[in-house]
Amino acid sequence: MSNQLSFFPDVDEKKVRSLVAKELKLYKALKIRQQNKKELDENGITEHIFPKLLQNDAENEFKVIHIERTLNNSLDQIERQIIEMKYLSLERQNDLTIYLELGLQKNSYYEKKKQALFMIASSLGII
Repeated sequence: MSNQLSFFPDVDEKKVRSLVAKELKLYKALKIRQQNKKELDENGITEHIFPKLLQNDAENEFKVIHIERTLNNSLDQIERQIIEMKYLSLERQNDLTIYLELGLQKNSYYEKKKQALFMIASSLGII
């Protein structure tokens, strides 16, 4: 398996997986935040309706844009489905359920998942 991913630098796979998972979870929240902001703007509300501790709107908007671009342009269809089902769905799904639903063999699933996580990490500049 490592031969197939040799174009990625040698890094701690567990750390990459953890960081990408954290960013994908944050992406879900930032996407909702972006929709909420749009809704307020459309209704002429310019002030925040909740207390705001951080002023990082521009940074968060770029995170959403970059993650969407990564998901849409750097993953193949199966990789994207794996990432969506594992990290972006409302209900957390386990790997067994995902690879059975996608009709993949266990080894093939884990190779695709690892490749997708490394591709996301590479595209976002994490590695």
